[in-house]
Amino acid sequence: MRSLDIAATGMQAQQLYVDVTSQNLANINTTAYKLQRPEFEDLIYQNQRAVGSNSSDNGTIVPTGINIGTGVRLAAIDRNTTQGTLNQTSAPLDMAVQGRGYFQITLPDGSTAYTRDGNFQVGPDGSIVTGDGFQLTPTITIPQDATSISIDQSGEVSATIPLQTTPSILGQLQTANFINEAGLQPTGNNLFSETAASGSPIIGTPGIDGFGTIIQGFLETSNVNPVTELTNLIKAQRVYEMNSKVVTASDQMLQTLNQNA
Repeated sequence: MRSLDIAATGMQAQQLYVDVTSQNLANINTTAYKLQRPEFEDLIYQNQRAVGSNSSDNGTIVPTGINIGTGVRLAAIDRNTTQGTLNQTSAPLDMAVQGRGYFQITLPDGSTAYTRDGNFQVGPDGSIVTGDGFQLTPTITIPQDATSISIDQSGEVSATIPLQTTPSILGQLQTANFINEAGLQPTGNNLFSETAASGSPIIGTPGIDGFGTIIQGFLETSNVNPVTELTNLIKAQRVYEMNSKVVTASDQMLQTLNQNA
């Protein structure tokens, strides 16, 4: 019976839906986490009577045909890259990108990763680093005797130094944009890597030519809506149950056929 195999693909699809939804719910409080959404597509059809085929020698055409589906499969897991809410922390090295753009992070192997998580700290050498100690690029070093740090919306970093009448400019932050942000590869630790689907990074100054501005003392929250995710979880569970009932009904029909054989 085809119904057993079709219902099995439906149950598997809903299990994957629950997996993705649970990932979203688990990361509600993850800084700058981006909502994921599974996309499904129907499987290949078995054509018992092709649409548009001739039904007689006189050339009459079949208007609809007989096409029997074979189920469903996961086509993709899309990432919603819309802006999350900005949460004030007042920490001097906390930064949020308001608009488009990613911070550039240099990994230990020398490669570059990208993140929207602006929870930065001062490393042992005075440079600005992530919570895992990965260096922010371009490298900016904070003097040991700095009494305050200021970061404007264009990403210019300056510090107040004792006995100096004006703040010292320490460096200029640059962010990266991508033609297809959803094509970035998540690598964990709130980091993404460039792929052929994302396109090459476009580096620029915050606040110029479509780049988002830098907001000091704020962090971007997750863009997950818990009410929507809980609703999706309930729907996935109900659809899973309906597919399991199809399996049960198909099994009962097969049992009846075997008893009458």
